[in-house]
Amino acid sequence: MLDDITPLKHFNPAPFAARIPGSKSYTNRALVIAAQRRGTTRIEGALHSEDTDLLAECLDGFGGLTVCKTGSGFAVTRRRDRLQAPERELYIGGAGTPARFLLSFAAAAEGATVIKGNPRLNERPMHHLLQSLSAMGVRYECLDGEGHLPVRVWGGPVAARDWIVDGSVSSQFVSSLLIFAAQQPEGLITVTVPGHLVSKPYVDMTAQMLRDCGIQVERAQGRKSWTIHPAEPRPERIKIEVDASGMSYFLAAAALTRTKVIIPGIGEGSAQGDVGFARVLGKMGCKLRFHEDSIEIEGGPLTGVDVDMEEMPDTVLTLAAVASQAKGETRITNIANLRVKECDRIHAAVTELRRLGVNAEDGPDFIVIRPTGRIVPATVHTYNDHRVAMSFGLLRLLHDGIGIENEGCVAKSFPGFWAELSRFVAHHRQAEPDFVLAKAASLGD
Repeated sequence: MLDDITPLKHFNPAPFAARIPGSKSYTNRALVIAAQRRGTTRIEGALHSEDTDLLAECLDGFGGLTVCKTGSGFAVTRRRDRLQAPERELYIGGAGTPARFLLSFAAAAEGATVIKGNPRLNERPMHHLLQSLSAMGVRYECLDGEGHLPVRVWGGPVAARDWIVDGSVSSQFVSSLLIFAAQQPEGLITVTVPGHLVSKPYVDMTAQMLRDCGIQVERAQGRKSWTIHPAEPRPERIKIEVDASGMSYFLAAAALTRTKVIIPGIGEGSAQGDVGFARVLGKMGCKLRFHEDSIEIEGGPLTGVDVDMEEMPDTVLTLAAVASQAKGETRITNIANLRVKECDRIHAAVTELRRLGVNAEDGPDFIVIRPTGRIVPATVHTYNDHRVAMSFGLLRLLHDGIGIENEGCVAKSFPGFWAELSRFVAHHRQAEPDFVLAKAASLGD
């Protein structure tokens, strides 16, 4: 499938309607929220990927809970008020958000649950969440290194109603506690972040999803404190919006090729922070149209930008690929937490851009990209990171000789990515000859 993605010579004036799968962030949250409701909850439009499938399998291991894949998502059935801890260890692969959600979820089950991941996930930080769980009376044991997976969690009642969590490394810790708070016995729970909170839109997304499921969540003190009224989720069906992070690659494809793309199933009002990536492309020279249930983009000559990407970190690598083809310098700031993702994404971005002949440098929380006007043929190392593979794979639309190591790692979040990008290429190979010539000339400006 990767071999089908070669530099475009034909450009179709008609917009390409991208087929983006369901949101990974929403699917992960929906699975855990649905697992807190007695009876069967159907999750529709959900993402089937390595991460979400692993989370579903882990939840299915709890006694009294069944999670099955369906054609359009998942069916989650809970038969007990108090779940039993799984008889087996739960393996969550490299899925950071599901791992952090499971640590809290296991604290409500009867017995001890062991959660483990792949070598990279076992290196990623869990300490702040474990510290918060311990402060409320939850007992845990780190089985290898303190503050890291694998972890054994013993379920039981919590001893506090006011919870404090450090959100300076990951917003997933906060979201995990918000969802955990919803399944407590009656009585208000307050979750407070005393210092800096990274990736705030993901916490807002969690709070809004709980509200949509009938659980009252009130935010106070700006964005730093939430009061949760515990309750059982109400909906029998949860509908999942398309994935804004996955959308970014096809917005970027339009930007790089100066063509038109429309993304159905997501609009300006989306709670997904990565929708903001479209506006970044707008600042770089693209034309945008936001609708209630779709986003349209038309690429144009690209210029570099200076942009704070803290609230949309999953699109930083996409931006790095686009910036490599822009005119002028791009500076991407406030992204320190990218160093503790599936790989050190700051290091990956700079190293692979340099491998391709692009000038790039990094600091503790920033990347600077200075395009050279050329690309050196090379194989991009992906570090087994899906977002490295997808972002740098876009450059194959413009340049020969770019290989992608371990391209199958995209299965973590977008299993059909290469097929969809191949469909984008095929769409443009159907172009009319007179438009082909005009567009090719404009790209040479």
